[in-house]
Amino acid sequence: MSKPLIGISTYLEAEARWGVWSLPAALLPAGYHRLVQNSGGLAAMLPPHEPDLDRDEAREAAAAVVARLDGVVIAGGPDVRPERYGAETDPRTGPAALARDAWELALIQAALDSGTPLLGICRGMQLLNVALGGTLHQHLDGHGGPPGVFARHKVEPVPNTRLAAVLPEPVSVPTYHHQSVDRLGRGLVASAYAEDGTPEALEVPDAEAFALAVQWHPEADDDLRVMQALVTAATP
Repeated sequence: MSKPLIGISTYLEAEARWGVWSLPAALLPAGYHRLVQNSGGLAAMLPPHEPDLDRDEAREAAAAVVARLDGVVIAGGPDVRPERYGAETDPRTGPAALARDAWELALIQAALDSGTPLLGICRGMQLLNVALGGTLHQHLDGHGGPPGVFARHKVEPVPNTRLAAVLPEPVSVPTYHHQSVDRLGRGLVASAYAEDGTPEALEVPDAEAFALAVQWHPEADDDLRVMQALVTAATP
C-alpha cells in the first residue's frame, strides 16, 4: 500500500534568518511534517501564491495543486482578516496575512469540491468556518500560555460525530489561540467543546470525503489519532 501525499499550507514571512541569510521565506514548524510522517503519510509544503492573483486565478492554482495530493492540512498561523467574514477589525486582532488568507481559502474550497480529505488546525479550523460563511470571535482569554508557549486544556468530543470516532474520550490538548468560531458556516457541526463552551472541532458531515478541523495543535503533542484519521482517509 502506497503512502498518501499530504500537502500542508505554510507561513509566508517577509524576513527569516538562517546561517548568514536573511530573506523572505515560506516556513512551517517541524511538528507538522513530523506529525504527518509519524502518522504514515508523506509530507509536502504548500507555499502561498502571490497576493496579486485574483480570486479565479487562486482557485485555479489551488485546484491544480490539490489534484496532485491525497490529503490537505491547513496549518495554524496568524489571525484571519475580519473583512473576510464581514467584521470590522478589533484592536486586538493581529496583522492581516492577505496572500495566505486567499491561498488557504482556495485550498479549502478545492479540497471540498474535489472530495480530497481535509484537516484544519487552529487557524485552519477558523478558515474552514469562514470559507463556508461563518464568523469568528476576534478575542477570548484563557486558550494559550505566554507568547510562544502552548497551554493545555480539556476538550470534550460530541458523541456520534466523526471526531468522537477518532477521540472517543475527553482529552487534554495543547492550545494557543485568541480567536474562535462564532456563527457556524453552512453544513458545519461542532464536534468538540472546551469546558468554557468554546467550539474545539468542526466537521462537514455531508462532505464527499473526510473534512475535519480542530482548534488545538496536534503537531505539538504525542497523540497521533487525528492525523492518522486523515492519513487513513487519504490512503489511495
